[in-house]
Amino acid sequence: MKAHDYDYLIVGQGIAGTSLAMHLLDLGKRILIVNDSGAPSSSKVAAGIFNPLTGKKLVKTWLADDLFPYAKGFYAYLEAIFNEKLVHQAPIYRPFRSIAEQNTYLAQTEDPKIASYIRQDGDPANLSDYIHADFGGLEVIKSGWIDLPLLLEQCRNYFLEYDLLADEQFDVNALSVSKDAIVWKEKTFGKLILCQGFKALENDFFNWLPFTPVKGQILEIETEVALPNYIVNQGIFMFPVSERVSRVGATYSWDPLDWEPTKEATAELKEKLDALLKTPYQIKSEVAGIRPSVKDRRPLVGVHPEYDNVAIFNGLGTKGVTLAPFFANELAQHLENGKELNPLVNIQRYFSLYFR
Repeated sequence: MKAHDYDYLIVGQGIAGTSLAMHLLDLGKRILIVNDSGAPSSSKVAAGIFNPLTGKKLVKTWLADDLFPYAKGFYAYLEAIFNEKLVHQAPIYRPFRSIAEQNTYLAQTEDPKIASYIRQDGDPANLSDYIHADFGGLEVIKSGWIDLPLLLEQCRNYFLEYDLLADEQFDVNALSVSKDAIVWKEKTFGKLILCQGFKALENDFFNWLPFTPVKGQILEIETEVALPNYIVNQGIFMFPVSERVSRVGATYSWDPLDWEPTKEATAELKEKLDALLKTPYQIKSEVAGIRPSVKDRRPLVGVHPEYDNVAIFNGLGTKGVTLAPFFANELAQHLENGKELNPLVNIQRYFSLYFR
């Protein structure tokens, strides 16, 4: 049988497709990525925060002890390739809203499962001039943010340099799928992997999966003074990305699901920010994206129920920067070496939706 032109066709170059592409390249695979860099992308507007403790009850992020070390190594690898700073370590400061909340949170910090992610030596005094925190706050460590726009741009340039990327809209009409081969624009591929985020709902292979996409909006503000290097989290997040520029977010809405910022979302963020931030600021820009979230809040990873040469890597929701590297490796190892996927992310959990 004639060899395929490529081992893999990857559709999408967000954080999912990019992470998967890098892992497959490390395995010596021949890949082609198709991505329209001019199209909207949730990865390009995401805040990129990694946070080991989430929610009002300080729950340790799912698989944090596995995800965070793996992501750290992956991003350090990319930083070395591109000679660019992509990872920005920053503690997360969570101001208490009341004495009752203070007592509840401090009691929770005694839990050994989360103690290693909490700063144990008191409140950071250097935030009091900038943040309203009359009851003090809790500091989460081993956290920070990834510069996703820079990462995606550097990877795009890398893929282009080595002829690994077709920068164009994916023409599904030029795609032919059989159990023997994938053909797209007269090139043949061993496998097709769809990493399309929200656009997965537009294809017939995986639109039956229970996506629950949600729109989010983020502001970029400029403050009169430089803010300390903290991610502040109280109803919204805020963190500095340069000397006097910070990102603020995010909203959650379901109608309409489009990529346009709205006055209502800006007003919501501004109201929460005014209650949190002491120093004057100006809004520089507003961006919106559609998160590819899933009903059970777990990624969608695995092989199509009928075509074993078609797979999906999607549904990373709000935690893409930590989920993507780890599960890109899991999927690559599954496809190449038969490693079993975690049943909590394997799309087999939803096969009944396809066959009914």
